[in-house]
Amino acid sequence: MTRQQRSPVFLGQGASKAATLEPISLVERIGAVSEADIQALVHQFPECLPISEIDATFEGPVPICRELYTPAGAIDNLMVTPSGLPVIVECKLWRNPEGRREVVGQILDYAKELSRWSSSDMQREVNKRLGLQGNSLFELVQKVSQDVDEVTFNDSLTRNLRNGRFLLLIVGDGIREGVEAITEYIQRYAGLHFSLGLVELPIYRMPDGARLVVPRLLARTVNLTREVVSLPDGYKLNEIGTEADGAEIDPERLALGTAQQQFWKEFLTGLKLDDPEQPIPNPARLGYLAFSLPAPGGSCWLTVYRDIRKSEVGIFLSAQRNTPGEAAMFAVVEDWQTVEAELGGLVRREQDRYHRPRIIDSLATGPLEQAEARSAAFDWLRERVNAFVNVLRPMIRSAVADAETRGG
Repeated sequence: MTRQQRSPVFLGQGASKAATLEPISLVERIGAVSEADIQALVHQFPECLPISEIDATFEGPVPICRELYTPAGAIDNLMVTPSGLPVIVECKLWRNPEGRREVVGQILDYAKELSRWSSSDMQREVNKRLGLQGNSLFELVQKVSQDVDEVTFNDSLTRNLRNGRFLLLIVGDGIREGVEAITEYIQRYAGLHFSLGLVELPIYRMPDGARLVVPRLLARTVNLTREVVSLPDGYKLNEIGTEADGAEIDPERLALGTAQQQFWKEFLTGLKLDDPEQPIPNPARLGYLAFSLPAPGGSCWLTVYRDIRKSEVGIFLSAQRNTPGEAAMFAVVEDWQTVEAELGGLVRREQDRYHRPRIIDSLATGPLEQAEARSAAFDWLRERVNAFVNVLRPMIRSAVADAETRGG
């Protein structure tokens, strides 16, 4: 499921054959690309960033400075639009997993600090960084957009800072599939006002020694306008305490809901996942939990279930019909050989009630009311949930991204 990207091919005028352009190495040696190189590129040529594809309201930003000091650290690149919208850029080379994990926290910390500033605060720090006086921030913007009014600009900038209305860009020259997971962390802050883009700027060496930059937008945030409740196949949603027609339910069913919620509460208490971005559901009064996967509209998820009648627990990949999540699920199932090898255990393919293939694993436990069976069920289920998240989450994300690229 790894996204493949071929190097550009150069066809020189009158050339008898094509020349494949070589990417500039990421290893640290003479001529390699550094984070400072990417910063300089972004500062000198902001038009290389696909901003209009992320959020068109931030088009035409003016480069202000590099390495702007904040209490959370130095911002790699600061830009501001003539309408007073800040753009924060964090540049990374993706050589180690630690850098990939930390980049989200860094750019969020910068945004949090800037949300406490006014235009005067930003002006002061820009002057310090550039060694200038007066309103150098506004003057830089005015050079590009001469019609901008200073009072209006300052008021707009202060308002946007206080409202957290930023464009956050994470830019690298060789972003790997695993790095794309960081955008999902941002999606959990959908109530805030910033937009985020994950941009790849691979740099290639031309035959004459010049450099070619090929911008690629890998991911961006999507503003959610409604909440979606996703249910596993064959389930329906009812309030615990009333039937669908509003009549009182019997105490036995109410007690079952309470017991199921307690079961999931115990299970989640000991659950430890390797993936820090995986959302954890609340303990439900139902026979299953849904662990959301990175598909649009919550259209794909892992169903973790307990079957009291069969004394069984299990986990399977689910998706809503006729959605991007379903298409991603089909793509993952097609790579069954990889999935089976990486998941191990007794994982298998089955058909759901709609005759769609799905990936599932289960364990017969014995009566789950018994302490020994319950403990064994928890141990097995926690291990399998972690494995399914580790293997299927990046595959779903990659399949969705591949589909969006083909559709674009």
